Amino acid sequence: MSNKAKITTPMPDGKPALTPRLRFPGFSTPWVFEPLSKVLTEHKIKNTAGRDVFSVSMESGIVNQIEHLGRSFSAADTSHYTVGRRFDVVYTKSPLKAFPFGIVKQCKSDGEVALSPLYGVFTPTNPHLGLMIEAYFEAPNRSKAFLSPRCQKGAKNTLQITNKTFLSGRLPLPAQPREQQKIAECLSSVDELIAAQARKVDALKTHKKGLMQQLFPREGETQPRLRFPEFEDAGEWEVRKAGSLFSNRVTKGEQGLPIYSVTMHDGMVRRDSLDRDYYDIEDAAGNKKACRNDIAYNMMRMWQGALGVAPEDCLVSPAYIVLAPVTGTVPEFFRYMFKMPATLHTLTAHSRGLTKDRLRLYYDDFARIALRCPAPNEQQRIADCLSSLDETILAQTQKLAALKTHKQGLMQQLFPSPEGVEA
Repeated sequence: MSNKAKITTPMPDGKPALTPRLRFPGFSTPWVFEPLSKVLTEHKIKNTAGRDVFSVSMESGIVNQIEHLGRSFSAADTSHYTVGRRFDVVYTKSPLKAFPFGIVKQCKSDGEVALSPLYGVFTPTNPHLGLMIEAYFEAPNRSKAFLSPRCQKGAKNTLQITNKTFLSGRLPLPAQPREQQKIAECLSSVDELIAAQARKVDALKTHKKGLMQQLFPREGETQPRLRFPEFEDAGEWEVRKAGSLFSNRVTKGEQGLPIYSVTMHDGMVRRDSLDRDYYDIEDAAGNKKACRNDIAYNMMRMWQGALGVAPEDCLVSPAYIVLAPVTGTVPEFFRYMFKMPATLHTLTAHSRGLTKDRLRLYYDDFARIALRCPAPNEQQRIADCLSSLDETILAQTQKLAALKTHKQGLMQQLFPSPEGVEA
């Protein structure tokens, strides 16, 4: 594959030839800029055989609805649903934040599936084109540039793009079927790497979930089913009131300290790393101080696991509770314990509020909660084990993100630049 700058020979109409920066050796024919209607044909085959219903996901592609979402959202009678076949291109108008006009995916299922009648389902003239078209629309900027001009306002100001209008849009595509195949094979190989890495990350997360269920006692039990060898004869875990493990730190903020926020999934993170607008107090004295290794939690979301361990001395919102661990309390251990389903149930039971969206866990109520925990050295051993596993998951997740970034960069090279493509 060559990525050398190419001399662009003008076409007969005086416009520059349409060629990508990165091409496989042996191909020099300019690409064509044709309506999708020349390479895609809409079909409306109905689901009269009761096939499984599939959904369209940006991350996962076209997937079984029950397996992906946990339950079916389809109608009781799916005979009016459209059949999706392998290699078909599917356009769903459902808006996403980065894709406000919908997403386009290729159907990769070996068998036939049922798809919502709201989707546009198209058969490509060449199966390799489907993967290329999917890849083209994976870039938000290209997707918006293609779909936005074709969008019309419907009833109640909803945005609509008909299937006919979608097919009228033009894409840059290789004129030679062999080049289409080479690019599709390349993209397929990258997709396989991404899928394999995603499975590795999912397997690690599943392993962690199962391990935590073994390392913490189950409901009604006094010790975990899995213990490290040095603690096998240590006996039952002791029941302690949360107030004997953590005091309530109410120290006012100090100038010069970074401001942290508590997130649901990533614990405590620096506020300036988040892509959000904040309207609460910026003045240090109006915030609370959290010392390194304190646990901060969001009173309104503690029952959902919104907590984290402070990685350094910092400032946090005055709406947070800051728990200062007493001697012998390992905060990282309790960070994991507070995420366990049984503990979250207990935290919910001690929170105050008329409805779930108004629940708050005040320190006085938190302090009365009975927690079963081991001696400090076993707390540390469990925390070290789970932290090490989290580091592995993070490393593999970053590798997955790098593969996705590589694919996006590759696509920018494999397709002609936007400057060379007409709107």
